[in-house]
Amino acid sequence: MYYQKNISQKNYYKIFQYFIASVWLVNGLLCKVLNLVPRHQQIVARILGYEHSFLLTKLIGTAEIIMAVWILSGIKTRLNVLVQMSIIATMNVIEFFITPDLLLWGIMNGVFALLFIGIIGYNEFVLNKNRTA
Repeated sequence: MYYQKNISQKNYYKIFQYFIASVWLVNGLLCKVLNLVPRHQQIVARILGYEHSFLLTKLIGTAEIIMAVWILSGIKTRLNVLVQMSIIATMNVIEFFITPDLLLWGIMNGVFALLFIGIIGYNEFVLNKNRTA
């Protein structure tokens, strides 16, 4: 006889944590540090200037990798979530007005950013509501 084990709220929280961290890791390591998506450096160049865009893109990518590690560490999760949400919102507003032609999904990037912010917030403030900050 087959019994399906229900996934607990704690397990959903962990699954979402790994998903969220992987988004930061992929964007930081693959897209920016390894420059597998040159569009990211073009966005940085247009916003922060062409002269140092290569270095700044690598630094931003490194910061995103550090964000993934912070997420997985479980340290100061509420602060982490607020920082993530602020960074994503700020970055997307700036990109929407300065580099809309370089965005993967154009103006729909904002919709995906809001969905990602929602997932991050839901994971911390709903699924993780019984944990300490």
